[in-house]
Amino acid sequence: MSNLKMGSGRLFVATQHYPPDQTTTAVYLGQIARALTADRKVTVVSGTVGSRSFGAENEPKVIEIRSWRSAKHALVRRAIAMCAFAAGMFLEILARVRQNDTVFCVTSPFTLPYAAVLAARLRGAATVLLIYDLYPEALEAAKFIKPTSISARLLRFANSLLFRALDAIIVIGRDTPSLLTKYRGVAPAKIHFIPNWALIPSGYRELDPDNPFRCGLRDKFVVGLSGNLGFTHDPRAIFEAAKLLAGNWDIHFLFSGWGVGWGELSELAAAEQLPNVTMMTPVADSQLVDFLSAADIWVIPYRRNIAGVSIPSRLYNLLAVGRPIIVCSESYSEAAIVLSEEAIGWVVPPEEPAQLGRAISNAAMDRAGTAAKGRQAAVVAGKYSEEAATSRYREVIGAAGNRRPNR
Repeated sequence: MSNLKMGSGRLFVATQHYPPDQTTTAVYLGQIARALTADRKVTVVSGTVGSRSFGAENEPKVIEIRSWRSAKHALVRRAIAMCAFAAGMFLEILARVRQNDTVFCVTSPFTLPYAAVLAARLRGAATVLLIYDLYPEALEAAKFIKPTSISARLLRFANSLLFRALDAIIVIGRDTPSLLTKYRGVAPAKIHFIPNWALIPSGYRELDPDNPFRCGLRDKFVVGLSGNLGFTHDPRAIFEAAKLLAGNWDIHFLFSGWGVGWGELSELAAAEQLPNVTMMTPVADSQLVDFLSAADIWVIPYRRNIAGVSIPSRLYNLLAVGRPIIVCSESYSEAAIVLSEEAIGWVVPPEEPAQLGRAISNAAMDRAGTAAKGRQAAVVAGKYSEEAATSRYREVIGAAGNRRPNR
């Protein structure tokens, strides 16, 4: 960073989620924004209530704008809320940004980049986009819309304009660039891969029979599922795998999470009452390390065709506690690439419960080998550090501001 001359203008971070919001997006954006203050004045335009209290001395200045939240399953109201938030962000950026400034935004909600980038371009400012979820591809994979639908075509047209207008695009998976370069005029040189990192301290945690989350499961091989189950995840696959393994008394499934997929998983569990499945409410942040350390192995169950369109953020916390992972996805997804390169888990085809069940059974039969993969996973987690990632953010965003000095 010492050899990179930073732009003289201000940096605006446009995001709906920001601390004190505890969502993964908010936590990452908070850490990135703080790191960016090392180079220039940073102003965060946030849709999170209470985020202004985080704009203290040596912190980014925070401006709150109104954000109407709606339940994820209320699709029409949620769409209206996302559009209203994007309109508010457009007006705020247009009023505050000037020619030498840079606007950095994220794809959450997916309407945000179109508004923020348009306002920035009208002011002649540089623009950088961080892609967490790619639309319409994510909607197509979740089977909300068809690739040939008018909605998908309109979003692709809007994306073609958006991506060409950007000075830099940041992706968190190596599976995303191939999707972006399908859009006309998107050069690979504009795309920068910066992976996420663990939000808990990295280090192998021994399996502790006294772990409160292993109560009654001391000698079992515990298979865990944790976190948000969104439209891009397949809760049915892991439940059906548990059903197939119900006769194996050495294997037990431990589930805790939230999201629309969690509702489906809860309904399945209530209907079947499997003896080898324990359902839990979301654990508190203070208990997260103990909970993640309670399982012998973790599963991330994606739907088909999700590679490149959905973020693998939970991967890094699972690595950090030293646990191997089974990911249900295409072999070229970012999570699958990491597991295969480092030999710290298994990759099975998505939406294939039988193959998932076989992978779990094989891991349970070789507990020593599975534990060895976990120890290696904790080592691998150290490669994904906050310091390394935020240094790259500073570099990419600084260079984007310098590329267009006379806008």
